[in-house]
Order: sequence, then structure tokens, then C-alpha cells
Amino acid sequence: MESRLQELRARLLEIDDINSAAAVLGWDQSTYMPPGGAAARARQLATLSRLAHVRSTDPALGALLAELMPYAEQLPYDHPDAALIRVAHRNYERMTRIPVELASEIASHTAASYQAWTQARPANDFATMLPYLERTLELSRRVADCFPGYDHPADPLIDFSDYGMRASEIRDLFARLRAGLTPIIRAIVAQPPIDDSCLRKYYPRNDQLAFGEQIIRRFGYDFERGRQDLTHHPFATKFSIGDVRITTRINEHDLGDGLFSTLHESGHAMYEQGIDPAFEGTPLCNGVSAGVHESQSRLWENLIGRSRPFWEHFYPELQQTFPQQLGNVSLDEFYRAINRVQPSLIRTDADEVTYNLHVMIRFDLELALLEGSLKITDLPEAWNARYAEDLGVVVPDYRDGVLQDVHWFGGLIGGAFQGYTIGNILSAQFLAAARSAHPEIDAEIGQGEFATLHGWLREHIYRHGSVFTPAELIERATGRSMQIEPYLQYLRQKYSAIYGIEL
Repeated sequence: MESRLQELRARLLEIDDINSAAAVLGWDQSTYMPPGGAAARARQLATLSRLAHVRSTDPALGALLAELMPYAEQLPYDHPDAALIRVAHRNYERMTRIPVELASEIASHTAASYQAWTQARPANDFATMLPYLERTLELSRRVADCFPGYDHPADPLIDFSDYGMRASEIRDLFARLRAGLTPIIRAIVAQPPIDDSCLRKYYPRNDQLAFGEQIIRRFGYDFERGRQDLTHHPFATKFSIGDVRITTRINEHDLGDGLFSTLHESGHAMYEQGIDPAFEGTPLCNGVSAGVHESQSRLWENLIGRSRPFWEHFYPELQQTFPQQLGNVSLDEFYRAINRVQPSLIRTDADEVTYNLHVMIRFDLELALLEGSLKITDLPEAWNARYAEDLGVVVPDYRDGVLQDVHWFGGLIGGAFQGYTIGNILSAQFLAAARSAHPEIDAEIGQGEFATLHGWLREHIYRHGSVFTPAELIERATGRSMQIEPYLQYLRQKYSAIYGIEL
């Protein structure tokens, strides 16, 4: 079997190399590419997508996997060879359902759509994006149609991101979470608003970048295997375990925007940097799901980066960096400011407590679009109505409404958003498990030390890559399936103290 395994790894490595080359082009498009390169970049990405798809669906690869499957079934379930064959076979079965022409169309269209969005959003121009969205919805439905037998057209798209989950399951999860969040939100918004004006002063870009980079180095993000650049919509991307990059955006009149984007993306990147190097170039060398991935970014951004012990250590350093802006602002004032709860327009700027309502709105709209009960032309009106109903805010324009998120303009419609809320739920469950194993973690955070926490995450989550399914990984790491209560308990405890009320 060893020679057959070597052949499998060689084939998978070639596919990974093509996909990584496409990722480099995607990173460049989102950072440094001049606008004039858009048309050629769409073509180049379509070419690479087609090449990767052809190799991913090669009948010879299918025959090789069929030959190896009986061998995998004889091995222990968590044996790396068994996992590699199992995951590669699952991916092959999935990829062969999607025609190569469709994969190429998607890559070309989404690259062109993304470039158009970067200009349309600042211009508040939904009309320009309307035909792009119509085409995206058509392509999304065509992908869903490649997978008959599901209960909802969103199910296969969700499965791509959060393997094993279905629209009905997520609807139930969101309904239960909403029931727990609603009384918390009502109680908080009834209180006098917290003054967060200290965050809205002038904070020079380079000083913000330097401070954020200092923190994520302490977290454990390895700049020998990564870098940070500026973009429209922050993201993390991986070309290899030795090259995992993050991006951020800086608003010189909003300190929290760039800082917490940096902390967020470092969580994604540390996950990818922590995968077992033996998995390089294989399907095992990826975070296991969108939800688990998002749990890491939200854990480092919010549960650590917005915690009181964290700022007891780092706030004096922040004051030294920005003495004119924060010299007369107490730690308590600053801590309350970065944790202010206020229903708002922008998902990425939303506080911890109301954030999940933004996700639920998008998820419901995606399902309606895919079902055909909502038309693209009616999407802005539906969006605005849900924001008024769920968050009590009036959407003033397209820019801060339906155009605000890149996902529908740089990818498919369906399967992209539920991972954010799943990640929030899991972040609290993972941190509770880490604290249970290492009660000293909170004291270390207060000293600016994160090695114990990072080490627990690397041991129980990062290193495994995609060896286990998301459900299996959660059970192994925490001893339980995904639970809402640790997350709600975290929110109640934290915000009861901040607002001085019983939640």
C-alpha cells in the first residue's frame, strides 16, 4: 500500500499547489493588485480552478481511492493514513458531482464580482451589483442541484463549510440561541448607553498597526511564517503551513476597527500555523470547518482580547502608544467602551451580544433566496425590514446595508454565514474546557502570557487539521457535543458586571 499512498499524496500535492497558487492571486487581488488587472485576474483564477477541478475529478484518482479504502478501514480511525484516504475520498465524491465548466464559471464570475463590489460599495451602487448577484444566485442553485436528495437547497452549500450540518439543524440552533439572547439584549439596551467616544479620536495608522502586531506576536502568531497587510474586508489566507497571512483595515478615527480585526484574523492564522506539518499538501492540512475556524478567531478577539485581565496588562502599553488620546481615560472607561452593547448596522463592528442577530438575518435571507421566496431585486427591502425588526435600526443606504459583506459578492450565496455564530458558541465551550484543564490560564492572561492557552488549543484543535469531523473534534476536545449554555453563561456573567444588572 505504501507505493499507492505515495501516488495519492503526489496527486493531492499537485492539486494543493494549484489551489495555493490561486490563493496567492486572490490575496493579491484583495491587497495590492491595481484595478486594471481585474479582467485578467478573473480569467487566471478560472484557469487555475479548472486545472484543479480536472485533477480533483480524475477517474484515475477515483480508482486509486477505491483501491485504498479497504486498507483505510483496517486502520485505527484516527490513523493519519486512514484519515487522509477517508477525507480525500469524501472530497472526490463531492467534486465529481460538480462539472468542471461550472467550477470554472464560478471562479471567473466571483473574481469579477468581487472587483466590482470594491467599487460599488463605496459608491453606494447596488444597481451595478444586481446582475452580479443574480448570476451568483443562479450559480449557487446550480451547485445545489448537483447534490440531489437534500431537504433544502442550502444543505449541500452548508455542508461544504460546516460538514454534517443542515439548514433545519441550524434554524433550530439559532432559534434556541435567540431565545437566550433576547432577554439579555433587552435588559442591556434599557440601560444608559456607555460612552465610547475615547475610541473615536485620531489614532495614526502606523501606530495602530504596530500595536496590533505586538499583541498577536504575544498570542503566538509566527511572523516568520506570516505577515499582515491592508485590505477592504479583513481575511486570513494560507499558501502553506510556512506562509499563513492575515489582513486588516485601519480607521484612524476608530481604534477598535483595526485592532480587533487584527486579533480576529490572527486566531484564524494560528489555527492554520498549528496544523501538524506532516499533513502539508493534503486535504488534512486545513481547519476542519467554518464554525471551528471561527471559534478560534472569536476566542482570541473577544473572550481574550476584550477581557478585563487582558487589558489590565496591555492598557498601560496602549496608553503609552497613544498618550494624548488615552492618557486621561481610565482602564474601567476603556474596558466599558470596547464592550459597549448597542444595536448597529455593521456586522463586523457589532458587539458580542447583538452580533449573532446580524448572522441570523443573513442566514434567513440566504435560505429565502435559494428557496425562491425572495428575489434579488427585493433583497435590499427585505434586509432593511429585518434590521428594523430585529435590531431596531434604520438602514440609511446600500453601503451600510446589503452591500456591506463581501461574501455574496466574492463567493456563493449559502453556507457562508452560519459559521460565525457556530464559532461564537464554540469559542466559549473550548475556552471553558481549556480553563478546566489549566485553571492558571486567567492569571497568565493578566500577565500577558498566552503559551498555556495556545498550547491547549494546538494540542486539542489545531494540530488535528481535518482528521476528524467537526462534531468528533468538539467531542474529543470538550467531552460534549456543541452546547449553547457556556456561551450564554459567558455573556451573562461578563455583561452583568459591566452594566451592573442581573442577567
